[in-house]
Amino acid sequence: MKKIKAGIVGGAGYTGGEMIRLLINHPLVSISFIHSTSNAGNPVSKIHADLVGETDLVFTDTLQNDIDVLFLCVGHGDANKFLIANSIADNISIIDLSQDFRLSSKSTIGNRSFVYGLPELNKTAIQSAHNIANPGCFATAIQLGLLPLAKAGILGDVYTTGITGSTGAGQGLSTTSHFSWRANNIQAYKSLQHQHINEIHQSLQQLQGNDGMYVNFVPWRGDFTRGIYISSIIDCGLPIEEVRRLYSDYYADSPFTHVSETMIDLKQVVNTNKCLIYIEKQGTKIVVHSAIDNLLKGACGQAVQNMNLVFGLDETAGLKLKANYF
Repeated sequence: MKKIKAGIVGGAGYTGGEMIRLLINHPLVSISFIHSTSNAGNPVSKIHADLVGETDLVFTDTLQNDIDVLFLCVGHGDANKFLIANSIADNISIIDLSQDFRLSSKSTIGNRSFVYGLPELNKTAIQSAHNIANPGCFATAIQLGLLPLAKAGILGDVYTTGITGSTGAGQGLSTTSHFSWRANNIQAYKSLQHQHINEIHQSLQQLQGNDGMYVNFVPWRGDFTRGIYISSIIDCGLPIEEVRRLYSDYYADSPFTHVSETMIDLKQVVNTNKCLIYIEKQGTKIVVHSAIDNLLKGACGQAVQNMNLVFGLDETAGLKLKANYF
């Protein structure tokens, strides 16, 4: 089979580096170029030192149109600016990892329309799409913990807490991303106003409608580099066995989302494209725990999963990764 030719814009950051790592090992993809204005002319392995001996690619500040798919690994707001400033051939699929096109009200730019790329929700639409808006990391972990309940129409108010590693803040230094601040520390931020809340509501309402459902979300900065762990509390009168059946049935055909019979932990998913879910119940309340790697299922892994679906490949191609459990 002819290989898919891919370009990457924003290749010097955390998501850009992770995208390179996945694509150079994907059996059906070749990387045509990696764009970075600030690093043009530098070997990729000079910026991403773990790729020494893995690739001879060099960063460029020139775009090529002889590709099949373009990954935008740029900051929020920058994808929209990039597409306005640059002419990208209509036949090139775009997979955007920013939040610029995730909401249906903002999903179109020029003659391009973006499909929200959560495969566990929109697989059929993704398979026939040309452009994909990749979901946010927190949004992915929270939604995967709630979609079966929304489909069953039994979601009311949800109270969610989630903790993320330092890579979720991007590669640029800030007070709260320095090692001396992160080490042995934890902090809540953007309580009840995180930027991913709107896309979460959009997806849940797609399944359940607008009646009586709202996600109250408090995110936390954690003392680790990778991963997201979510706990969502929901009122639910169903027996726990029936709730677990709802989840097992919903994810029966999802190769990366699995319902665990025992309590989950972050190490099970770090360095994988998995989402693991565990459900428990006390009285009339259930707690849904979900965990992902924020740079893989929460970003680049999901982007490759979406690419596989768009181009008719095996959904798991290039994504059979092992957790760094020890």
